[in-house]
Amino acid sequence: MKNVERIEAMEHRLNRAMNAVHELKSALEHYPTAQEDVRILDEYLGSKDWKSDLAADEAGLLPADLMRGVLSEDGIWNLLAEWRELEEQVTEFAELIINNK
Repeated sequence: MKNVERIEAMEHRLNRAMNAVHELKSALEHYPTAQEDVRILDEYLGSKDWKSDLAADEAGLLPADLMRGVLSEDGIWNLLAEWRELEEQVTEFAELIINNK
């Protein structure tokens, strides 16, 4: 029975590691586009365009069904904070990989 338990445990580890590799690979493939999106959103927040868009919203000039999460300071601000945290985690992770070689 030890063989079965060991094989099941190793199979679980294999599947978990494979899933992590696939998820990380996908995330890394999308990173450059996301990085550009974050840069543009960072520039937009508080800009003349953002202020103009917010004023138009407050004046009721925008369609009622228009998604407007970008007009919330907290929406973009929270994304930027999470992005910075993620960059720190990625940097620490990269250092671990480099130091373990």
